[in-house]
Amino acid sequence: MSGRGKQDAGFTLMELMIVMAIIGVLAVVAVPSYIGALKSAREAVLKEDLQVMRAAIDSYTMDKQKAPQSLDDLLTDGYLKVIPVDPMTRSDTTWVTDTSDTLHTLDETDAGIDDVHSGSQESGSDGKTYSTW
Repeated sequence: MSGRGKQDAGFTLMELMIVMAIIGVLAVVAVPSYIGALKSAREAVLKEDLQVMRAAIDSYTMDKQKAPQSLDDLLTDGYLKVIPVDPMTRSDTTWVTDTSDTLHTLDETDAGIDDVHSGSQESGSDGKTYSTW
């Protein structure tokens, strides 16, 4: 028979406090890393979405000899399947489009959207606001 009786079974208050302190230290270390990883992932998604939408705008402009008047034109003519959700604002309606009155090619007959940006005014990891990417 062991030296412990029924009353000695379980953890002491000191052991529980030590375990809770270890868990707290791990949480303090892990949470900032997790938040940083989320921000990096959102920035990667934003860069990819901007690249895809800009390529669709360029393709539309070259094919139709006119720039799209809205992002919906890219949907209706099949250049995009869906308008992506802006990962920074978490909405598909906050994209900011740049329109220009200048024609970019000799064949172009109508000016319109020539660039797209995030609607977020937050700063990215490079120090620039997402709306300038």
